[in-house]
Amino acid sequence: MEQIGVVGLSYRHAGAEDIAGFTLPRDDVQERLAVLKGVLGTAELVYLATCNRVEVMFAMPEGHEARDLRSEIFHGLTGRVPRPGEARSSLRAWTGEAAVEHVFLTACGLDSAQAGEREIAAQLRASWEAARIAGVSGPVLDRILGDALSLAGRLQRLAAEARPPSLADLAADRMQLHLDGRSGVVAVVGVSPMTRRCAELLTQAGIPVLVVNRSTDTAEEFASTIGATALPLQEFRARPRDVAGLVVATGGNEPVLDLEALQRLAAVATGEPLIIDFGLPPNIAPKAAAEAGIARIGMDEMIQAAQDRRMAQLVRLAPMRAAIDERLTRLREQLASRAIGKQLAELRSSFEQIATAEVERALSQELQQLDAQQQEQVRRVINTIAHRLAHLPLAGIRAAAPHATPETVDAFFREARLQRASTSAPAHTRAHTEKSSRE
Repeated sequence: MEQIGVVGLSYRHAGAEDIAGFTLPRDDVQERLAVLKGVLGTAELVYLATCNRVEVMFAMPEGHEARDLRSEIFHGLTGRVPRPGEARSSLRAWTGEAAVEHVFLTACGLDSAQAGEREIAAQLRASWEAARIAGVSGPVLDRILGDALSLAGRLQRLAAEARPPSLADLAADRMQLHLDGRSGVVAVVGVSPMTRRCAELLTQAGIPVLVVNRSTDTAEEFASTIGATALPLQEFRARPRDVAGLVVATGGNEPVLDLEALQRLAAVATGEPLIIDFGLPPNIAPKAAAEAGIARIGMDEMIQAAQDRRMAQLVRLAPMRAAIDERLTRLREQLASRAIGKQLAELRSSFEQIATAEVERALSQELQQLDAQQQEQVRRVINTIAHRLAHLPLAGIRAAAPHATPETVDAFFREARLQRASTSAPAHTRAHTEKSSRE
């Protein structure tokens, strides 16, 4: 695990505008990933960008421990060299087991603004797939992310009867509060995990939904699953419908509705529409919404609302935290055993060689009077004893390896090899060594 690292920022210590500054343009992600990997000198990497976090997960080449890459990642994502201390204050970094733990917590929604939310798992899976398509993810991150998503899936199944609310749930609640029992259509702009979930909840509450998207086919396909109406984004911009509210979450880096479009929207609205904007950077500029006279709730406000519920959610999700700790322990043991597997095999072979050499010496000297059948029986007994004796130190070091430093493990094998050398030395050499030891 020591070759794995994570660098990024989230709602925990940054606002929506700060996070947006590290977000890559959606259409450029594939191309930028290969460039970023080369600049960082990593063997693998995955870039994750959501409405409240941007993170780069990476694995160093075999034999190299992960280090703090905040300055390099700052430059790679923003395109400028950070000022002294800027990268350390803007970004957070994790390495080794702490990085793996962070990935697990993220995948399970325990590090999300809305603790336990499920959209993050789908977003992480999409980011992993993008990295694999770009050829920058490999066996190390594949193993970690596969475990993380498997754990997220397992925990979601365990909590299926009590689905934790996500930011999309909060948006649907806020939109219903805005309607306050009045009739009105809510437009969801962009077909994303957030808008999908929000549209489903609004439909279940009996509120008509209008699905607006750049791709008409995508909009119609999703609209058909919830019994909603679809409309191309271009048409909605030019001739907006009378809507009571909009929930916006697209992957673009430019506003999807400019000031003129918002003014047309306000002109046709029979009531005062509410915009909930999940975009990073904002899909609808706050200044433009204010000039058009339309109320807008952005990510900072949504995250604050989620934080108010966070502690209660974390208490309820305590078993999920315990499951992550269990998976980390198992992974640590597996990786530690794999790291020393070759040395364990060599040590086992040493036991067998020592036993074989000693029994052949005895059979050629003090036991030479035994017949062939008796000699074979002696060989079998000695080999069995050697296997059983070898199991004790091998099992011990295998159990200790996850908790010991690499230096401690190396010292064990180094001393074991010295013991092997002295045991197999000629008799006169052993006598001299024992005499020197006594003196």
